[in-house]
Amino acid sequence: MPRFDSRPVHGVLLLDKPRGLSSQHALQRARRALCAAKAGHTGTLDPLADGLLPLCFGAATKYAQLQLDADKAYRAVVRLGETTATDDGEGDVLQRAAVPVLADADLRGVLQRFIGRIAQVPPCYSALKRDGRPLYARARAGEQIVVAPRAVRIDAIEALDFDGVQLTIDVRCGKGTYIRALARDIGQALGCGAHLAALRRTASGGFDVAQAITLDALSALDADTARARLLPTERLLDALPALQLDAAQAAGLLQGRRLRLDPAASAPPGPVRVYRAVRDGETATTVFLGVGDWDGCVLAPQRLLSDEELRTQ
Repeated sequence: MPRFDSRPVHGVLLLDKPRGLSSQHALQRARRALCAAKAGHTGTLDPLADGLLPLCFGAATKYAQLQLDADKAYRAVVRLGETTATDDGEGDVLQRAAVPVLADADLRGVLQRFIGRIAQVPPCYSALKRDGRPLYARARAGEQIVVAPRAVRIDAIEALDFDGVQLTIDVRCGKGTYIRALARDIGQALGCGAHLAALRRTASGGFDVAQAITLDALSALDADTARARLLPTERLLDALPALQLDAAQAAGLLQGRRLRLDPAASAPPGPVRVYRAVRDGETATTVFLGVGDWDGCVLAPQRLLSDEELRTQ
């Protein structure tokens, strides 16, 4: 295992996680490749799944929650005619049924039922907790589990291919959506049952898997070259409007003071990215300070970088 050097590592790595590896194991391998001390992921991607997993290092870990809440996109393969205990290919087959002959219009009609704000029952084998214990642990212990439905949002489902048994779809959805549960429910709606056979996350928030690097490719790089793959911390906050402060205003905010600013040159009320303007001769640049809470007149500190993070970002 390489020794962590003393240089702080800040930023976001877009990883193309391989199938068969947990998000935590993928994070630790990436952490070793970058020789980074502080790291975290932005929500788990099941070992069964591959694809985009944004990883946060150093100062970026402060804003990982934003990716947890971000919209996602997936490519899923749904195996019709078989239901399983886990709603994916790793569970025991519970029931088999003949798959009906389905025209394109039949498939589109069924998929359309799941678009919008829907009630979805999460899988019994999931990381959701009840009384502090994950549901999958209770299910593996043989407990009978009744899971309450939750409201989720599915923006689009596109059928890409159907060979009579396997249906490949692209899904765009909001946070908390279980694609395993969607596969199960599509099978129920078609009257033959189904489970999720394969899953690839293709997008998360404003990030796309086409921008990501594989673990093998990352591990082949030296630490400096690997670190060059990091995106700036503020890329996690692209969806937020920005406010720019002068040096005196920035110093006050970093000291924890609330600032009254000119509302005529401001962002809409709500969370904002905050920057300090820096001028070096003819060159003007900005330095990312963190996130503030703006009400249209007053800017309050919300989650700012530390002095050390500002020096080393």
